Amino acid sequence: MLHEISGPIIAPMDLVSGGRRAFLKGGLAALAATALPFPLNAAVPPDVFVMALEIDDVISLDPAELFEFTGAEIAGNIYDRLLYFDSDQLDRITGGVARSWEVSDDGLTFRFRLRPGISFQSGNPLTAKDVAYSLRRTITLGKTPSFILAQFGFSPDNVGQQIVAEDSGTFVIRTPRVFAPSFLFACLTCACASIVDSKLVEAHQQNRDADDRWLRTHSAGSGPFALRVWKPNEIVILDRFKNCWRGKPAMETVFLRHIAEPGVQRLLIERGDIDVARNLGPDQAAGMAGNPDLRPYTVRKDGLYYMGLNQKNEFLRRAEVRKVFRYLVDYEGIAKTILRGQAEIHQTIIPAGYLGALDDRPYSWNLDEARRLLAAAGLDNGFSVTVDVRNTQPDLDIAQSVQANFAQAGIALRLIPSDGEQVLTKYRARHHDIYFGRWGSDYRDPHSNAQAFASNPDNSDAARLKTLAWRNGWEIPELSAQTDRAVGERDPEKRAMLYRAIQRRVLDDSPFVVLFQEVDLAVERSDLHGFVMGQGFDTVFYRGVTKSS
Repeated sequence: MLHEISGPIIAPMDLVSGGRRAFLKGGLAALAATALPFPLNAAVPPDVFVMALEIDDVISLDPAELFEFTGAEIAGNIYDRLLYFDSDQLDRITGGVARSWEVSDDGLTFRFRLRPGISFQSGNPLTAKDVAYSLRRTITLGKTPSFILAQFGFSPDNVGQQIVAEDSGTFVIRTPRVFAPSFLFACLTCACASIVDSKLVEAHQQNRDADDRWLRTHSAGSGPFALRVWKPNEIVILDRFKNCWRGKPAMETVFLRHIAEPGVQRLLIERGDIDVARNLGPDQAAGMAGNPDLRPYTVRKDGLYYMGLNQKNEFLRRAEVRKVFRYLVDYEGIAKTILRGQAEIHQTIIPAGYLGALDDRPYSWNLDEARRLLAAAGLDNGFSVTVDVRNTQPDLDIAQSVQANFAQAGIALRLIPSDGEQVLTKYRARHHDIYFGRWGSDYRDPHSNAQAFASNPDNSDAARLKTLAWRNGWEIPELSAQTDRAVGERDPEKRAMLYRAIQRRVLDDSPFVVLFQEVDLAVERSDLHGFVMGQGFDTVFYRGVTKSS
């Protein structure tokens, strides 16, 4: 198994006292077990936060490498960033490690002044050198999320001159061309811009790539929690950082337990064995309505459910077939019978609430039109393709509904359910026919999704910028150039117009069938307070969690 961790999962018993000793002896020992459901026999202590959710998508916890929903959430609680979006006013940037920032008149230099007195969990002081090191490291390693920073013209060859520490408290970014300041600021809020402890990371560097391997399963942050354990597909344990600059968290320990079955999550939250259930289906949520011990929590997320059609496939590269796929989805039926409040119909590539987002929904179930288009493509008898999908809900239920509808037009969709890591690894290697899953924005700016879906400047296997368009082999030089122009527009309304045009182009003809925008549903115990589940997948915060007696 990847990222196997040796040693004990639970802290030695002689380090635990009182009620926590009893809890660890019964409940948390069971959390470490693989059998489900696990028997928790004591209430969760007041300084422990236990959450059930699906964590099978975690591949790495290195902020320069991770590019999955759960990994980004965990990193957001371990690491700090220069800037954040205000969780209450999502169009407003606030300071993180940076206390102030300014942009030069020519728009090419961005200067950040850091808050004094911040320390890492190791005890090392956080300085501008650490900020520069972290952003440079993301570029130099060149992992999947590096494109977020590389799009500003940074490369391993020039990053030493363009990302610099002027002094211990001042950090500077210089760009080779003008970008909308809001775009750069948005990118600095993403997980790959997390600030790592350079001294600690370098201490584990024995050769060029050693620090990369070490940070996959360890942490080196200044955030409210530090990683104790990650066991893939089982558990993540975080420990409180008492000297966090934001203040000591109330929770001493956070447990994220992989529970894929919604029914088991419901049982655990009703019994009080967990504090939050994160992956409940509509049936489970409805069944708990009216329970005074529980409280629902819903947030419209940035995540989009979509299908990606690999243009290497002889059938899927035909324009008529791409259009067929849009007419063979029963959007309304899936929303009403499967999702039931877990998502909203959304067919454009930029999520609702973003600058320039469109709410155009021109497609609906139309079997006659689909058959007409198949005949025009010379495929009256249909064809067969595979669909890679995560083996969790509601993903698999949606895929099975789509499979049944497509069969009516003679298209055989052969589903290949796998865990999140397997599905994503295959998709990123361009070895799929059709990918069904979700895409979450990396930062709250329309360019995050526009670049992913509508830019592919190099379609070769060796391309450095491996966007979703690249993964699906969609060669679009003109649209790529149009997307690049949009990010340089400093006038907000003109920028919005450019992104609207890009969305209409992708909506009309592309290898992407966007279906729904996700609505995140959680249920929390009524004695829990301060759990923040933001619109972004990396804006879920545990630092403010408290429990009333």
